[in-house]
Amino acid sequence: MSGRLAGKVAMITGAGCVGPGWGNGRAAAVLFAREGAKVFAIDLRAETMVETLALVEKDGGTIRSHLCDVTDQGQVAEAVRACRETFGTIDILVNNVGGSAPGGAVALSEQNWQRQLDTNLTSVFLTCKHVIPVMEKTGGGAIVNTASTSGLRWTGAAQVGYASAKAAIIQFSRVTAVEYAPKQIRVNTVVPGQMHTPMVEARLAGQRADGNVDALLAARLARIPLGFMGDGRDTANAALFLASDEARFITGTEIVVDGGMTARCD
Repeated sequence: MSGRLAGKVAMITGAGCVGPGWGNGRAAAVLFAREGAKVFAIDLRAETMVETLALVEKDGGTIRSHLCDVTDQGQVAEAVRACRETFGTIDILVNNVGGSAPGGAVALSEQNWQRQLDTNLTSVFLTCKHVIPVMEKTGGGAIVNTASTSGLRWTGAAQVGYASAKAAIIQFSRVTAVEYAPKQIRVNTVVPGQMHTPMVEARLAGQRADGNVDALLAARLARIPLGFMGDGRDTANAALFLASDEARFITGTEIVVDGGMTARCD
């Protein structure tokens, strides 16, 4: 690797994964470490990060894990404090926590609506709230938030809470980017499409297609013009670019990583 993040400290939320394979957060943690970053990996449960830690350590990278509920302001503040205590600063923040719940405006319960907003959107607000002051003091930084093509268009299922939260992440990132551009803090968004990640088998198949993973994968694949599904590594590559100095003149914008799906008219 070329050391594109050499000397940087990257806090990555959702760095674990629900199963073996390349989820977005795990892929980002491994790739960023390979590119020279010291990674402060955050997730809710320790077992989800075992493989992430092993992969980074196998490569000889530097990573520390921290358990945190990123919907809880106190826990987020403590995670930021712990990262600074461990590595001294925070140069990069990657927000990757999220998850969808089925249901449209009528079917989705009010409780699940609020849970979707908290998990997908409030988590981004809280981490930015506590990390941005650190970046201000050190002269800048890069924030990469993870949205979804569900925030751009209908993607095959009624999941109005998830779609609303992911759309809001895009605008949150734009507003925050403009406000903090004078402080040299860049804020951008990666917008993944229908990736083949471990979460598909672990959760989505149970929500849709009556648990039939093959049927769900076939339906998702049929929407992608390139004819194959990406995985967490594709999302991580986009995040790496936005976090690196190669993107020094890029802020307040999005990279859509979806194999052409949102460009289709049908």
